[in-house]
Amino acid sequence: MFKNKSSNGKNNICGKNIYRLRKAYSPKMSQRILADKLQLLGIDVDKNAIQRIESGERFVTDIELLQLAKIFDVSCDELLKL
Repeated sequence: MFKNKSSNGKNNICGKNIYRLRKAYSPKMSQRILADKLQLLGIDVDKNAIQRIESGERFVTDIELLQLAKIFDVSCDELLKL
């Protein structure tokens, strides 16, 4: 069975960029705060989902990607840079 994974075996390519942006955010943003911000935008995720996204264990939908870009005030292209 074929599995959708990137060349490095991860389920997404944006997780490392989300982690980087979250760590650089001022004031500091925890995974829980990011999950809360997404929930306010109608995306049902929790802290554990954020951890799985950042580690590449979880797929990210296009809707989630758009809202993450909005939170960090970056383009989707910025989140998808390798």
